[in-house]
Amino acid sequence: MVTAYISLGSNMGDKEQALQHAVQLLQKNEYVNVTKVSSIYDTDPVGYEDQDVFLNIVIEVETTLSAQQLLVTCQEIEQQLKRVRIIRWGPRTIDLDILLYNHENIETETLIVPHPRMHERAFVLVPLMEIAKDAVLPTTERTVASYLEEVGHAGVRVFKEIDDVEGFIHS
Repeated sequence: MVTAYISLGSNMGDKEQALQHAVQLLQKNEYVNVTKVSSIYDTDPVGYEDQDVFLNIVIEVETTLSAQQLLVTCQEIEQQLKRVRIIRWGPRTIDLDILLYNHENIETETLIVPHPRMHERAFVLVPLMEIAKDAVLPTTERTVASYLEEVGHAGVRVFKEIDDVEGFIHS
């Protein structure tokens, strides 16, 4: 069993429902157990800015899946929830990104862990810090907190606090 952190974001349709549905689908996978869910954050778009604001969360999962299998599972959930990629960093119904996987450095044609831009993005760092304040990026051995000090909290606002993982998954 390994611990992984996954960032989820949505800025189309019922954004909160999309996040919740994606987490429910992960939890239904017999090889994945969702153990923590951050608060939901309302975040300004990054990269392509002419779009609606996002809702973002980070979750902690325990899994027996390999990192590559977890990626495939995340991509299947994106497909189930009708993810369409039209514009890079553009609008999307749902986006799932593996941030960290068992303190491993992974680089394949389809997967890079830690996520290559996570240390630059407040919309990832703020919710990750909430549920994994001592997390360290294995590529640099720096803490999430140290990156967040550099990046700051601009553009990231609490939308809804999540106190109960089970309540979030089953509501």
